[in-house]
Amino acid sequence: MFVFANTQYLYLLIIIPLLTVLYIIMYIKQKRRLHEFGNVETLRGLMPNVSKYRPHVKFGILMLATALLIIALARPQMLKKQDKVQKQGIEAMLVLDISNSMLAQDIEPNRLENAKMLLSQLIDRLTEDKIGLIVFAGDAFIQMPITSDNVSAKMFLKTIQPDLIQRQGTAIGSAVDLAVKSFDKNKQSGGRAIFLITDAENHEDNAVEAAKMAAHKNISVNVIGIGNPNGSPIPMSGTMSYLKDKDGNVVVSKLNEELGKEIATAGNGIYIRATNSGAAIRTLEKEVDKMQKGEFYAMSDDYDDKFYIPVWLALFLILIEYFMLRRKNKRLSKINIFEKTDKKG
Repeated sequence: MFVFANTQYLYLLIIIPLLTVLYIIMYIKQKRRLHEFGNVETLRGLMPNVSKYRPHVKFGILMLATALLIIALARPQMLKKQDKVQKQGIEAMLVLDISNSMLAQDIEPNRLENAKMLLSQLIDRLTEDKIGLIVFAGDAFIQMPITSDNVSAKMFLKTIQPDLIQRQGTAIGSAVDLAVKSFDKNKQSGGRAIFLITDAENHEDNAVEAAKMAAHKNISVNVIGIGNPNGSPIPMSGTMSYLKDKDGNVVVSKLNEELGKEIATAGNGIYIRATNSGAAIRTLEKEVDKMQKGEFYAMSDDYDDKFYIPVWLALFLILIEYFMLRRKNKRLSKINIFEKTDKKG
């Protein structure tokens, strides 16, 4: 199995096509200037050391070497072995509201990004536990089933945006229902918890009743309220304006703390307002510590770093590109690879 430890560096590969386009543009401009200067064939006779193909080959080699160095930064790894490891922890479903109201900026940088940062910190704390991820707006769906793979959970979290769900709204009850159904059907000795992060606005179903049903199955529902009770307008993506109602008035989205507290109470959980992520995480951590830990087995993967392979390949290509500069290597100046020579005799 082949993976990258630092996948974020792979985005740097975008510079390869950008530099290629720039190179093509510069090459076309250079050709135009030569045509304007005089007859191209005549000019070639005046520049016997200029190769027609060598610059393209050199550029291609440099781009390939650059791509290999970027891949090395991303730390390619090969799976060495897999072991079954016994752990003790809880099962937790992280349920995130991604409705448009979560774009409100009454908490920096906005509700959704702040919520994602908070959940990322929570995932870091749940290293010995099994976690899953659900997103919801007007509908709810499982972004990641319950697993002990925290790295994948954080990767999925980064990709979450409101456009993942077309139907807008805040169907908290459906999300809690889906979270309850997502837990392992086999009986577990450990505690189970739902961590719901939402502004709790414009709910479309009976969220309190759904939380009661979860508590009846010994699943606690903890609510993290995100936003400000005073409210904030909702920015329209790609524009400088705000969401308006049918009468043309700017919609102001407010954190519904009352509903959030009702859901937490019904679900035998706690309610926290996420004004400070550090304080919120510490409170949630204490809540997790109170829960009974169950035993389960998780797969532990041992990977070997292979970053040195693309590094050595890149260095080899750079050396090839360097020795193609005959003017800087006088000893190789008599070796003609790219040009034909006429032999008389």
